[in-house]
Amino acid sequence: MGPRLVALTAAWRWSHGRGIAASSARRTPRSAVASWASIAALGLLGACAAKSAPAGGAGGASASAAVGYVVVEPTRVALTSELSGRVGAYESSEVRPQVSGVIEKRVFTEGALVTRGQPLYQIDSSLYRAAVNQAQANLQSAEANLTALQALADRYQPLLKMQFVSRQDYDNAAAAAGQARGVVAQSRAALDTARINLKFTTVPAPISGRIGRSLSTVGALVTTSQANPLTTIEGLDPMFVDIQQSSGELLALRRSLTSGGLAPGSAAVRLTLEDGSLYDQVGTVEFSEAVVDPTTGTVTLRVRIANPQGVLLPGMFVRASFVQGVDTAAFLVPQVAVSRDPKGQASVYVVGPRDKAIQRRITADRTQGAFWVVTQGLDPGDKVVTQGLANVQPNKPLRPVAANTPQRIAPPSAAGVGNSRASGAGGG
Repeated sequence: MGPRLVALTAAWRWSHGRGIAASSARRTPRSAVASWASIAALGLLGACAAKSAPAGGAGGASASAAVGYVVVEPTRVALTSELSGRVGAYESSEVRPQVSGVIEKRVFTEGALVTRGQPLYQIDSSLYRAAVNQAQANLQSAEANLTALQALADRYQPLLKMQFVSRQDYDNAAAAAGQARGVVAQSRAALDTARINLKFTTVPAPISGRIGRSLSTVGALVTTSQANPLTTIEGLDPMFVDIQQSSGELLALRRSLTSGGLAPGSAAVRLTLEDGSLYDQVGTVEFSEAVVDPTTGTVTLRVRIANPQGVLLPGMFVRASFVQGVDTAAFLVPQVAVSRDPKGQASVYVVGPRDKAIQRRITADRTQGAFWVVTQGLDPGDKVVTQGLANVQPNKPLRPVAANTPQRIAPPSAAGVGNSRASGAGGG
């Protein structure tokens, strides 16, 4: 007998024993019908509650969350730093006049490549050529005077031995000859100076490189003390890239290298240009300065890189990437598996003993591609949960499978189809 029939029978017996059903039917037929409807509804609810109760008791067992995991193992992870930098010329020279005068002509093409010693400007040389001629004449006069005075001193020397001249006369003649030799030396130095000044009227290129625009035109008066240069030459191959790194990061890196936590990295540097493209040449770190900039708290590192095509220009901003060290015992964990609390502390869920979820705090300070680089908090072979994290709770049971395992859906069996049809036909 079903639960619903038992409930209806009990209700009828109760009402029949007290004689309520018959009297109610005669007095108020509508009330009797309502009473029977209420009794039937109570019986129906009791039957449905009996069917919906779990077979294992009132509480039942809690369902396990299905999750996907990855097994992590320590690996070598390069400590790559990406820093901003500014390109500078390997050599730079401001061309300035070394003598004063009027520019007669410019003998270079603006923006062209020039070589060291190549003439750039020609300054009016007439005054300096005249100075050379005057210096030559002064030298000739001094040399002639020296010849006469030296001959007199030589003539007095044997006469002094025969006492035909006094010692005073001989000393005066020898001193005059010596003074004449000094005048000759001064005249010769003046001639050299005049010749050098005459040479400076042709302004040469002090270095090889690409020359800029001319800041002085033909006919302009230039002086040795002027503020503006005539032009500027930049040596563009190779180039320097000055990058700045925080002194705190550099200190932590050196401490890790000293303690053995990191292996030294290579000094190779790759550049990312302003348009996001990767520069095709590889540079090397030349040195790092031993002074911290007090205004920014950074240390400047200088990179030398080839520039055969002239792509890099002085003043250009770039991004420099280079490996400063290699962590030999780090873990690469997918970023989706790592969560952070309001304080910024990172944590992951791992599959613990008896397939229970264990929340593990980790140290993850940087990323590499789609992974967090974890340096503390994990052990080799840990199963880190990466899928189904929304249903995971600490210390709750899990149904772990390898991440990205395809789900297998089996066709329904004949027995299951029969049972479902039978329950649908006789269910309440």
